[in-house]
Amino acid sequence: MHDDSDDTHGQGGHGPNREEFHEAPIGHAEVRGGMTVGELATEYGKAGIGAATVDEAVDIYAEMLARDDVTNLFGLAGAMVPTGMRAIVADLIRDGHIDALVTTGANLTHDSIEAIGGKHHHGRADPHDPHPAGDSGAGDGSGNGSETAREHDETLRDEGVDRIYNVYLPQEHFALFETHLRDNVFPTVERRVSIQEFTAELGRANAAQNAERDVDEDSGIAAAAYESDVPIYCPAIQDSVLGIQAWIYSQTSEFGLDALSDMTHLSDLAFDADRAGAMVVGGGVPKNYVLQTMLTIPDAYDYAVQLTMDPDHTGGLSGATLDEARSWGKLEKSARNATVVGDATVTLPLVVAAARERAGERE
Repeated sequence: MHDDSDDTHGQGGHGPNREEFHEAPIGHAEVRGGMTVGELATEYGKAGIGAATVDEAVDIYAEMLARDDVTNLFGLAGAMVPTGMRAIVADLIRDGHIDALVTTGANLTHDSIEAIGGKHHHGRADPHDPHPAGDSGAGDGSGNGSETAREHDETLRDEGVDRIYNVYLPQEHFALFETHLRDNVFPTVERRVSIQEFTAELGRANAAQNAERDVDEDSGIAAAAYESDVPIYCPAIQDSVLGIQAWIYSQTSEFGLDALSDMTHLSDLAFDADRAGAMVVGGGVPKNYVLQTMLTIPDAYDYAVQLTMDPDHTGGLSGATLDEARSWGKLEKSARNATVVGDATVTLPLVVAAARERAGERE
């Protein structure tokens, strides 16, 4: 005799016993002209795969920003400054949404170049592209169809231009930066200092030179951090032009950097936090430095969002999910966290703008 109570096919008026399944049907995102970025993120939340994760990341980051009892640490890796993400981070600092920044020497180098009058420029990643990114004009047909990628970069080398994918930077801007360091930064730290103290001096000098030179561009990330009393940690500073110049200067002066003292400063900040949140852009050293801070104190992160381009199945740090970090004790078991996989120059503006809008509504 057939027993309807054990019917796994949903016949006889009974459905299967589903412990995992929850009634939350996929919706279909609707977009329209004039909608806000926060409204767009809400539409993302109706959908699946990456769209749903973006909305979740926005919601978590909004809570991090809206709560007064959350200490927010921000990790910034990759070429985020030369690719145009500089103002987003500087504004977050000025608005009190970043309590500590961990970044690379490269980002600080490019940030300083912009602060004192240098500029990054649209270029070509593909030598067959006739127009640089951002150039909608007719151009001069410089994209030679027969030019190889190697010949493209050899030409840039001859012209004294460095390439970061589709961004160009004239090498004379590095000379401008090196002169800035020797004239305005190093003479103020003729002693052994922490990296955090050094980056603060860099921010002070960037702000001063930006004003003195009447530079059209904003004074930037390091200057905003200095003016807002937000510490900047740069644990792999040697891996940059900034680090190279610091090493060169240390050979003929009393200047030196103490990397270990930064760990005390950052650990104390995390220890004193009522709640802690991490926003991690990219991977590498900044990501690990932000997350490993919780290994030095009894607590862990209550919130975490990461924006990465790397998959997790390779086992690499940059793609490792925040759920994996939970197994290390870097996140609380109950922490809210989301990982968004995609180009951070696309996802960072979207997530930050939508989270700011949503946080403002909550406040």
